[in-house]
Amino acid sequence: MPKPEECQLDPAIKDRVRFNAEGLVPAVVQASTSKEVLMMAWMDEHALAHTLATRQGTYFSRSRNEYWIKGLTSGNTQKVEAVRLDCDGDTLLILVEQTGGACHTGDRTCFDADELLGEN
Repeated sequence: MPKPEECQLDPAIKDRVRFNAEGLVPAVVQASTSKEVLMMAWMDEHALAHTLATRQGTYFSRSRNEYWIKGLTSGNTQKVEAVRLDCDGDTLLILVEQTGGACHTGDRTCFDADELLGEN
C-alpha cells in the first residue's frame, strides 16, 4: 500500500478543489448510514489522493505536520463510502462506515462533549 505522501491527485480533481493558502481543504466526515457528523479534519492533495485510492480516511495533522490514517493506531477505522466536493470547491464531505469512536478522545463523534446550545 502506498504512503500518503506518495499518492498523486488526479489533475482533473486537483483543478476542482480550492485548497487554502496552506495547501489544505477542510473535510467534514459523516456516517454514511445515520448521516451523523463524526469529525472535521484537514486534507492536502496527497491525503485526498490516498483516501480516494485506498478508501481509508487519510488526513493531515497541522499540529504534528504529518499524515494520519484514521484507525491505524487506535483500531477505530473509517471505510470511505463516498467523497463529495461542495459547490464552491472549498470543502469536502467524506461519507464513511465508522468502526469505533471517530474522536481521538474515544467518543463516537468529536461533537459529543461540548454543547453550546441545546436542541428544543
